[in-house]
This record gives sequence, C-alpha cells and structure tokens, in this order.
Amino acid sequence: MESNGKTTPHKGGRHPKKDPAVHRYSISLSAEENARFLSLYEASRMDVMAHFITACIFQKAITNVTVDKATMDYYMRLTTLFGQFRAVGTNYNQVVKILYRNFSEKKAAAYLYKLEKQTAEMAVLCQKIILLTEDFEAKHLKK
Repeated sequence: MESNGKTTPHKGGRHPKKDPAVHRYSISLSAEENARFLSLYEASRMDVMAHFITACIFQKAITNVTVDKATMDYYMRLTTLFGQFRAVGTNYNQVVKILYRNFSEKKAAAYLYKLEKQTAEMAVLCQKIILLTEDFEAKHLKK
C-alpha cells in the first residue's frame, strides 16, 4: 500500500491472519451418523465445532472430560471438615491456657481430663473419616 513512496496509515479493523483458512469442505451425514457426531462433539467439551472436526480429521488427541458432581461435593465438604479440625486445634490450645490461668491446678486437671476424653473420641472419628475416604477413592476415583 504505497503511493508515491509513502505508506498509508492503518485504517482500523482486524489485523489480517498470516495463514488464513480459506479452503472449505462439505460433507453429508445420515440422521444416525449426525446423532453420533453430535454426541462425540458434546463429550469432547470443545467450544468450536470446527476445531473438533479438524482434531478428528488429523487424529489429534480428543479428550473427554467428565466432572463428577458428587465427588467434587465430597471433597469440598472434606476440605471444610479439615478446616474445622484446624480451628479445633487452635481452640484446644486456647482452652488449655485459660484452664491453667483461671482455675486451680486440681480443677484445671479435672477439666483437662474431660477434654482429653473428647479428643480421643475425635481421633477415633478422624480415623473413620480416613477409612471412608480411602474406600470412596478405591470405589469411585480409581477408574
């Protein structure tokens, strides 16, 4: 775009592609083939159908991503539960300090004994959670 040795300024719009796709092909599918094609396309979770077709033609890897809502929900709840366990640990330390600061040695020891029993119950519960999680992973995630 030179006129008299000078370049004309860009007038806006898109920059042209270096290698534009200008070759187009058309195919016809039966109703059964179309249904199968559409199910494969939906399973691939690709956004653009042209990219899916190109990947099929040139045998690029087409990944099917499936999201299991139950598994995601389980792990979100498990993460929340572990957050609560950390909070219990913090509170445990604060309670022990307060017991020894505000009560006599004998009374603090009595309350601490009760706290230890509750902690032992919580440890058993934590072991059950770990076993349930291992069972869940073995059944649902090792596919």
